[in-house]
Amino acid sequence: MPGGVARTATQALNNVTLPFVLQLADNPVRALLTNANLRNGLNIHCGRVTHKAVADSLGYDFTDAFEALKK
Repeated sequence: MPGGVARTATQALNNVTLPFVLQLADNPVRALLTNANLRNGLNIHCGRVTHKAVADSLGYDFTDAFEALKK
């Protein structure tokens, strides 16, 4: 239960997420191209829907995130 140890939980969350934040801050497109975990969180890029479930639910065309980022 994170609320019981709020300070420790906050420090743990910061330690886990900081490397991803630094990758995105340094070069967002490169971070998304090289890190599949970050890329899986991408829904829209340059007007293209890059998440299959979002595209299906909204009736839009789906573009693979990797392909959308290379353009």
